[in-house]
Amino acid sequence: MPDGTTKKIKTVACLGFADASPEDPLFKEAYNVGVALAKAGYIVANGGGPGVMRATSEGAKAGGGHVVGVTFYPKDVANFEGKDKNNPIDEEIKANNYLERTLKLLEVSQAYVIFKGGTGTISEFGMAWGLARLYFGHHKPLILYGKFWENIMATFLANMRMRPEEFQVYRVVETPEEVIKTLEIFEYMLEHEPRVFDPAEKPFQV
Repeated sequence: MPDGTTKKIKTVACLGFADASPEDPLFKEAYNVGVALAKAGYIVANGGGPGVMRATSEGAKAGGGHVVGVTFYPKDVANFEGKDKNNPIDEEIKANNYLERTLKLLEVSQAYVIFKGGTGTISEFGMAWGLARLYFGHHKPLILYGKFWENIMATFLANMRMRPEEFQVYRVVETPEEVIKTLEIFEYMLEHEPRVFDPAEKPFQV
């Protein structure tokens, strides 16, 4: 693993189901990924809410890491989970609305780990994947956590009109160890392959 001061991938956003309880295997998987990311020297970012967000924060803290929460305090959005007081974030970035929150999460991170989730996770995944395709060549990589993603991506390929590069910007993994190994591979590509994103370029911002 490259030295932490020279890594281009420094902050990894973790996205997933807000309603996962601590007893849910998904919560435990996300927790273990948070631990692994922190121990490997990465900052963990999430939406500051419950479920997978809280799990990755708790895991990161257990691993001695730092957590950034991008939060939104809705006044009239009945089905939005909001900030979880039990999510142990170290640094909070407050967004004005849901769209700004999503974009800010995508902006402050240089890679994304996307777990199983609902419509919120789907929207975040779609935005991250769309931006990766749009900025292909200096995109931010996606790590899709769980073998079920292979069926989802195969369905897109079979039923939608897809471009080849849309299937070159992500990797499907099943373990925390594979998350770290994939980040190391992307890091290697950053050092040796000119057609990979440079975070300093900041191709999109809120």
